[in-house]
Amino acid sequence: QVQLVETGGGLVQAGGSLRLSCAASGRTSSSYVMGWFRQAPGKEREFVAARWSGGTTYLVDSLKGRFTISRDNVKNTVYLQMNSLKPEDTAVYYCAATSRQYPSASVPNWRNYDYWGQGTQVTVSS
Repeated sequence: QVQLVETGGGLVQAGGSLRLSCAASGRTSSSYVMGWFRQAPGKEREFVAARWSGGTTYLVDSLKGRFTISRDNVKNTVYLQMNSLKPEDTAVYYCAATSRQYPSASVPNWRNYDYWGQGTQVTVSS
């Protein structure tokens, strides 16, 4: 089993920044694909970003320039740096991981992930 724990959420004003962390423990492997999803009230869970252990990243186009995903394979931790936050970024942010090496096209599908964190709330005020 793999446990994922997210930290770093909170309340921030529009234009501000937050950095989310997701620490993996248990039967982890640096080969896992680790990603971030978010879910706003009344909306579907949506993909934000993912990173392979080798450094390849996948970030949704609409967030490029504001969000960055990084990873420390030694610490088994993935980070999501969020800058220039907007009220529409308000959501619960979830960390996810899978040991399966999906093609890039499958990475944004939340059903392809085996392990999930409990989520951390990000609220951006206007």
